[in-house]
Amino acid sequence: MARHLTPLVQRWSARVFSVEVDGAPQYFGIREKLRGESVHPAVFKKFQKEDRCYSLLVCSRDRITGDRFHWELRDRLLRELPPGSDVNAMSSFIPDQKGSLVKGYFLKTWAENSPLIEDILCDLQQRSPVLVCSYSQSEDGQHWTQCLWPRAKENPKFYVVPSEAPEHHPSALNMINSDVFYSLEEACDVLKKCGDIIPETLSVLRMLPSRVDARRKPDFPVIVIEGLDATGKTTLTESLRDSLGATLLRSPPQCLSTWRARFDREPPLIRRAFYAVGNYITAEQICQEGRKSPVVVDRFWHSTAAYAIATAATGPVSNLPHEGSEVYRWPDDLLQPSLVVLLTLDPEERKRRLRNRGLMKTDEEQELDHNKLFRLRVEEAYRRIIGPACITLDASPSADLVLQQALLLIRAKCHL
Repeated sequence: MARHLTPLVQRWSARVFSVEVDGAPQYFGIREKLRGESVHPAVFKKFQKEDRCYSLLVCSRDRITGDRFHWELRDRLLRELPPGSDVNAMSSFIPDQKGSLVKGYFLKTWAENSPLIEDILCDLQQRSPVLVCSYSQSEDGQHWTQCLWPRAKENPKFYVVPSEAPEHHPSALNMINSDVFYSLEEACDVLKKCGDIIPETLSVLRMLPSRVDARRKPDFPVIVIEGLDATGKTTLTESLRDSLGATLLRSPPQCLSTWRARFDREPPLIRRAFYAVGNYITAEQICQEGRKSPVVVDRFWHSTAAYAIATAATGPVSNLPHEGSEVYRWPDDLLQPSLVVLLTLDPEERKRRLRNRGLMKTDEEQELDHNKLFRLRVEEAYRRIIGPACITLDASPSADLVLQQALLLIRAKCHL
């Protein structure tokens, strides 16, 4: 077995495996010996005896290399696997052990396709940082077993058994400074390591001031307006600018717009680092403009964090990290706004407004449209962020009424 896989398999039987089915995780475990009556885990219950199943877990020592390989692997599998093959996202982790999460894919196919698929998987394992397992059903159909590759007599087979859902979604184990960044240094470190493979990262880093003090409090209040697309953020921020004589800023800042589409094509680790750096550039702009007038900001760290948390923690809202978790804390080195207003809107009205706009949408914005659970997770993640927390404001009335309500909040909280 390759050296980089050794740490992963040392506590192999302690691991839990998660397969994404219909947008929610289904869990199973493994045992060296069966205890009591065999019960099929939910993910295996619909499989037939002639079905063949495999898993691939990406195990790179370098997290940037591993994240990019994992991101590209799905397209490669869908391209190379024969018709009739199913590819589902999966992960493996040790419950409550931070940093133990590894991601990959779970494959199901027909028996006649297995020779071709096994050739593809053998080639992948020889050339790439992946650990492959195969799964087979016993002759009597009573149980499934897992076999680690390379298949050899000394490699034990494990019985596949049901596993209870963990207390927290497994993504929470690796979320800090991976899905959500909590310091400029961590975000910059990721982008610096991408310089050879993504030359644009050097241009992004040059946008940072030579000396960043993103915590410095400006003289005037800073009001951030948050919310999903088409909730009226642009209309409200422009109206507040005019009503308060304020400076209007946006995050990510305009200076990064040239590279935004480029980084939206990258895997989550790199994409999140790009948006995190954008928040620190915006914070520096806030500090400069806040010496002269109030500052209104269209989106800030709340959006970056809420979308990242909701994307990582799949399934129902209950799968989000628990309220009060450290993942919702504001970064220590980032300026805190005086007030954060979260615009809310009925889902059907928001969709109607989006249709009328007819603008290009990111993958996450498209996901909001057709995935109710994702939308609910984003909205709840917004509400759970602290330091400062969001104050919700119903955006369904007329633009003038929403403006008046926002001004009342601002005058009460910021004494303007």
